[in-house]
Amino acid sequence: MALLYIFVFGRVIGSRIEAVGGVSYIDFVLPGILMLNVLMAAFSHTSSSLYFQRFARHIEEILVAPLSHFEMILGYVLAAVVRASIVGAGVFLIAVFFSAANLEHLFLALLYMLAVSILFSLIGLLVGLWANQFEHLAVLGICVITPLSYVGGMFNTLDMLPYPLRWITRFNPFWYFMDGMRYALIGVHESNLLIGALLIFFLLAAVGTLVWHLFSIGWRLRD
Repeated sequence: MALLYIFVFGRVIGSRIEAVGGVSYIDFVLPGILMLNVLMAAFSHTSSSLYFQRFARHIEEILVAPLSHFEMILGYVLAAVVRASIVGAGVFLIAVFFSAANLEHLFLALLYMLAVSILFSLIGLLVGLWANQFEHLAVLGICVITPLSYVGGMFNTLDMLPYPLRWITRFNPFWYFMDGMRYALIGVHESNLLIGALLIFFLLAAVGTLVWHLFSIGWRLRD
């Protein structure tokens, strides 16, 4: 999927678009493509893992193990972070073949990738607890994550949007995720990076607390 995104939007369409934000279009869209693949990998890993363990009753083996709720959550999250990191590295390697692999701030890029993968692994746990059918696992990805990513500055700058939509985009958290990664990779950004960092920290704290609470009361785990 990443290869198709980079080829179609970066090479085919990008060859017909002038520089965006002072950089080539393929360089501009790559951070958003990378971020989308990272967060989707983290989300799908925990949501599908937890759901199928509930469905097949394998979750009971974890519940009777001498593990705290924090350790259970940590296990899911670490596995999702590893998967998301491998996916992110794979997307970056693909970009090398299209001469789109830039890395202005290595530490910041790793930090964004780690924070966002942790956040969406926790969101995946919420969906894994909530889902009653296999189809429920795809609802958030199809109806929320992908649309918000597409309108979150993945393929365009704020200046390309009609004026009213610019303000709407500023309330889209995905805009801060992708713009932060864009700054880390190519040194270009439109959002307030401090606001983006505080937003990620707040979401991590809120979602993490909610997941821990649901695990501690056994919601949908002991049904």
